[in-house]
Amino acid sequence: MPSQSFTLLSKCTIFPSQQSSLGDLKLSVSDLPMLSCHYIQKGALFTRPPFPISQLVAHLKTSLSQTLTHFPPLAGRLTTDSEGYVYVTCNDAGVDFVHASGSNIHVRDVLGSIDVPEAVKRFFAFDQKVSYEGHFSPILAVQLMELADGVFIGCAVNHAVTDGTSFWNFFNTFAEVSRGVKRISSTPNFSRDSVLISSAVLKLPAGGSMVSFSVDAPLRERIFSFSRESIQKLKSKTNNQKWELNIVELMGKQSNDPLKFPDGKSTPLTWFRNAISRESNYSSNQTAEISSFQSLCALLWRAITRARKLPSSKTTTFRMAVNCRHRLEPRLDTLYFGNAIQSIPTYASAGDVLAKDLRWCAEQLNKNVLSHDNNTVRKYIGDWERDPRCFPLGNFDGAMITMGSSPRFPMYENDFGWGKPIAVRSGRANKFDGKISAFPGRNGGGSIDLEVVLAPDTMAALESDPEFMEYVSGY
Repeated sequence: MPSQSFTLLSKCTIFPSQQSSLGDLKLSVSDLPMLSCHYIQKGALFTRPPFPISQLVAHLKTSLSQTLTHFPPLAGRLTTDSEGYVYVTCNDAGVDFVHASGSNIHVRDVLGSIDVPEAVKRFFAFDQKVSYEGHFSPILAVQLMELADGVFIGCAVNHAVTDGTSFWNFFNTFAEVSRGVKRISSTPNFSRDSVLISSAVLKLPAGGSMVSFSVDAPLRERIFSFSRESIQKLKSKTNNQKWELNIVELMGKQSNDPLKFPDGKSTPLTWFRNAISRESNYSSNQTAEISSFQSLCALLWRAITRARKLPSSKTTTFRMAVNCRHRLEPRLDTLYFGNAIQSIPTYASAGDVLAKDLRWCAEQLNKNVLSHDNNTVRKYIGDWERDPRCFPLGNFDGAMITMGSSPRFPMYENDFGWGKPIAVRSGRANKFDGKISAFPGRNGGGSIDLEVVLAPDTMAALESDPEFMEYVSGY
């Protein structure tokens, strides 16, 4: 990539086009733990629009102002009252809009590099800003980065105010308004009447908590793409492997006396058919189908554990962020605005992760996701209320993987008026060894991109892992 030259061209405050009538919104038990996390930084890369950039800047400012009327919390500030409760005050204080230029950076530089280029981290405002700072900084900043042959629209938003679902609803709405939609398709729900709203107080040190991981640790960041065909092949393997192994085991038991079958009368062919039927029924009755995403997570769990060269007795942790909106009873609105996520840890020794098969790893993840129902969500809430704390992000014991974001988020539906994105990228926020983010693949149809952040030695080992790389597109 050419030498990185960035120029700040302008910065201003954008206010909602209409005054907000929404009152203060109390932060929930899902919001408060995020006060020690960085602002979310996500954005989209586009081809250059067929009109002058100056026109685009003016248009985006107007569209952002109009969009903020639908999302009053994003134009507000955090406040803490005398009892220690934290609120979003919807006071129309405004958001930052930044216009910058990286005119020597081309689209091919962003897409063509093996590792995500360092330059991408400059595509976002509020670098390493901690969410507690929303008390005295804007909750949202939008940055338009002008490239040689494209533009990048990046958003940084306070993680104590939004999760991924809320973030992408805002981003999609911003795009809708920009391309002239008269009535937005997904109106956010700002209700605060669920079990997530608690009387528990999170006590923070003066000035707030800092992130719980080193921001200076050496890391490599790379996007691994998985085609629909590759993922289907992986899913098929994960769901059939147990069946295949058991059939082989059953056949193996008869290998010393091939003419003598358990029922005393079957021919080899009829016995084999019956065994297939029995085993198929057994598998389907015993275990739910493993999803494509869980299959991919299991593949990653095994490969990173192998790459880290951990002792077999070392306990590994695979954390998955799950959306609780549909898990709670009564359900939260699909467009509930705020955080409604919990982090599910799955534990297994490094020895088990590597010695057992891919399906076994996927089953451990699958069981935890399936069991995370209304009762489990409420148990997590109760546990937090007894011990209110910020969420500890990081790889504290060298054996942790944290999966965030989702391939279900509509990241490529963001047409601002001249076409859909050609890539989605994130900034430096909340990145540490073992942090993985899942994006939908640009080609859709069930393809998935994984943004993988690892220590350099671990990444090098992952890149030479045959089981993992077999499924990566382009290899």
